[in-house]
Amino acid sequence: MAFSTHTERRHLADVERHLATADTCIDARIELLQRMTIFGGIRADVLQFLLGLCPVVSVPTNEFFFREHDQADSMFVLETGKVAVLKSRRGQEYVLSILKEGDCFGEMAVMDLGPRSASVRAVEDCRAIHISAATLYQVYEHDLKQFALIQMNMGREVCRRLREADNRLFSARMGMPEADIDMFSSPDKGLPWPPA
Repeated sequence: MAFSTHTERRHLADVERHLATADTCIDARIELLQRMTIFGGIRADVLQFLLGLCPVVSVPTNEFFFREHDQADSMFVLETGKVAVLKSRRGQEYVLSILKEGDCFGEMAVMDLGPRSASVRAVEDCRAIHISAATLYQVYEHDLKQFALIQMNMGREVCRRLREADNRLFSARMGMPEADIDMFSSPDKGLPWPPA
């Protein structure tokens, strides 16, 4: 009987430790999301509800989260690691940008349900929160006002990125040095991805 009680106490302590770690992890994820433009102003209880529905995926270095032209209906929030956003042309991949912890990608697919406009490859081992359109629909059913704010924030972020791309394109066409077109080749400036 004493063995059983001791074992139960030890098991209970392990469960309590696991729950405390899970709570700390959820709190850290809520803080991560609240620092992002898309989830700025969203209440912690709504983010906790959202996170309870979202799997966390791990992608090792040089593996793809997704490829350009894949069908899509989800986005990712990078929790750890770095990724390269890539476009292909004539069989060669070119880096559009490098994203790090706290950045998101794939949000266009959540808005328009269109195919992926670029590929995303892990530059380092990554862990990301996977948020599907169906999951966001559950937020809609849970709290319409908070859902509307997420959608408005998402639209603002996509517009910000479009404005930035427009400015780069204009600068490039005008031959202005601030175009920094080399950044579209690779992190090493001017080379296709991946480096040889």
